[in-house]
Amino acid sequence: MNSVAWSLHPQLAKDTVELGDLVLSRVLVIKDANYPWLLVVPRRPGIVEIIDLDEIEQAQLMVEIVRVARALKAVTQCDKLNIAALGNAVPQLHVHVIARRKTDKAWPKPVWGVAEPLDHDFAELDRFMHAMKKKLWVS
Repeated sequence: MNSVAWSLHPQLAKDTVELGDLVLSRVLVIKDANYPWLLVVPRRPGIVEIIDLDEIEQAQLMVEIVRVARALKAVTQCDKLNIAALGNAVPQLHVHVIARRKTDKAWPKPVWGVAEPLDHDFAELDRFMHAMKKKLWVS
């Protein structure tokens, strides 16, 4: 780890629930029950772009994105995965991994701005998080 402390951007902290940590990244669940939606956030201070990581960390991030995506697909049995690193609203590097279904509110468009965020049912969120933790081997 770098000598400067890493912290999660306040907006990401507000909009998510922590799922667990992988080697490089923290995995978070977006507080929106419209879609099974995860974020992969490298725990490195001051990182805005993927190119800000060194080559080894870039490779590790890709491994972790794929690991999260495979787990999400297995747990949700979704029709499609959307994976994106935009960072227009929140500069801290974070990668969206979203399970999409042909029946979701935004299909086939991107999810942003289509539907108001929907609160999670606590029991359903707990089941989802337990299944994801088991697939990702995080506690």
